Amino acid sequence: MLEVRSPTLRTALKILIPFVLIPSAAVAGTLILDEKRHIFVSLFVAILTVVFFVAGFERKEIGTRRIVIVSVMIALSVVGRLIPLFKPVTALTVITALYLGSEAGFMVGAFSALLSNFYFGQGPWTPFQMLAWGLVGLIAGFLAMPLKKNRVFLLLFGVVSGIAFSVLMDIWTVLWYYDQLDLSVFLSAIVTASPHTLLYAISNFLFLFFLSKPFGDKLQRIKIKYGV
Repeated sequence: MLEVRSPTLRTALKILIPFVLIPSAAVAGTLILDEKRHIFVSLFVAILTVVFFVAGFERKEIGTRRIVIVSVMIALSVVGRLIPLFKPVTALTVITALYLGSEAGFMVGAFSALLSNFYFGQGPWTPFQMLAWGLVGLIAGFLAMPLKKNRVFLLLFGVVSGIAFSVLMDIWTVLWYYDQLDLSVFLSAIVTASPHTLLYAISNFLFLFFLSKPFGDKLQRIKIKYGV
């Protein structure tokens, strides 16, 4: 398995990939490439996501165990996205990040978007979805301690994540159709999408309310048992 040995390089990759390289690729793919080449951008983002995930490995054996668990969470998230109206993608991404770290959360979010879109349809929106759900997992990992200690904070984070995801996708909508970020059009897009945003925020709240403890307990036991 690929392994990043240098701590300095791991730190640099952890900053550059989610905050510079993937956002740049998503925006460039929207503004520069035509719709027929969007799959190359999605593939590039997927490769960067794997590198980001591997950069979190301090020991190879731990990384191997972690990737098995992350693969299961991605599979559950992809299947869960088939549920009409209410989608557990964000909840499973957040739960993964809380117990397996930011890199794992980012990978679950990003790959859930990529793989489920083979059913829902791949398009130029896919890299932005990968980025949006990935960032939800990344931030959840950063806030893991307070989110695990305070259930109210966790549920509030789920609601805010739903709103933030929708707003980020509205940015893609404006860039795709107008080739620039026009503030008035962006605000109109937010208003138009508000019913969907509200539904998504509520679904995040409900899924975290019901899933965070049982999934969290299982992941915690796995971490202790296998030293992940």
